[in-house]
Amino acid sequence: MPPTSSAHGSGRSCDVTVDADIVDGLRGAGLAGEGDIVLEPLTGGVSCDVWKVETPLGPIVVKRPLPQLRVAAEWLAPVERGTSEVRWLRRARGVDPHIAPEVLAELPGHAFAMRFLPGCPVWKDELMAGRVDLAFAAQVGQGIAAVHAATAHNDRDRAAFPNDEMFRALRVDPFLLYVAQHDSELAPALTALADDLASRKIALVHGDVSPKNILVSADSPVFLDAECAVFGDPAFDLAFCTTHLLLKAVWSGDARLNAAAAALVDAYRSGIGWEDADDLLLRAGKLTAGLLLARVEGKSPAPYLTDREHRRIVRDQARALIAAPQPIDALATNWKRT
Repeated sequence: MPPTSSAHGSGRSCDVTVDADIVDGLRGAGLAGEGDIVLEPLTGGVSCDVWKVETPLGPIVVKRPLPQLRVAAEWLAPVERGTSEVRWLRRARGVDPHIAPEVLAELPGHAFAMRFLPGCPVWKDELMAGRVDLAFAAQVGQGIAAVHAATAHNDRDRAAFPNDEMFRALRVDPFLLYVAQHDSELAPALTALADDLASRKIALVHGDVSPKNILVSADSPVFLDAECAVFGDPAFDLAFCTTHLLLKAVWSGDARLNAAAAALVDAYRSGIGWEDADDLLLRAGKLTAGLLLARVEGKSPAPYLTDREHRRIVRDQARALIAAPQPIDALATNWKRT
């Protein structure tokens, strides 16, 4: 079964296309012969064009960032994030070769080619089908923490990811500050949260650790779509992934998703060695509250939360948590699904 992530596509193809720059880039990289090259579009992402390409070396995936994301609101982002993603994938493989796909070549337009990973379902699809594996959730927490631990306070990594403007465009503005601009009551707290997030330069942050960007392989989680990578606050990655699990807990009413969030946080905490764990977990709790609200009020609302009551449950709890923050482990334990 082919993978179904946003980076590897949803597994459903659209009409085949030909893009001269991509084709020339593949040939120049030695990934394709002189015969016809077919780019098979894959669906699933909002930020990139993604194709599957059959080559003499086997199937590969080509990804090219879009300047305007496929969302209703105007959401512009620099295409240089494709190059940043390549750097994150290569750095993560240096920490553990199992946790990121192999990048095969960089291509024109900040596109790149990576190895196609067959037989690896997307974690989001597994969760939404009711297949909740607490041990795998713990592996996700361990994987995130491993990258943070390997890069914490590393001047070389900080110099390689000077992506503050990109992170602001993709994460701070559309999630935290967009809501602040439309909610005068919470604006001071959300603005302070955004300022604190931007000020911390601690470790290499993936920026989009979401179940839709994680493949379930036999060896470990495989992390994809690191377009938002920045040297910043590691609490963001923990908060971002936990947010998705808690949202799905409301959507499904399944208590195992609360347990998965707790397992992820506990495993992550066990890997913290670069700073005080309690401080990080409190920051992550504050960020989780803001991100939960953003997924019902921000530029990128969670598409599966279509039920008005579900949105109210998330909104009410998030607002209360912004006003009275909790560490992320307590937040996950106390999170109400109904």
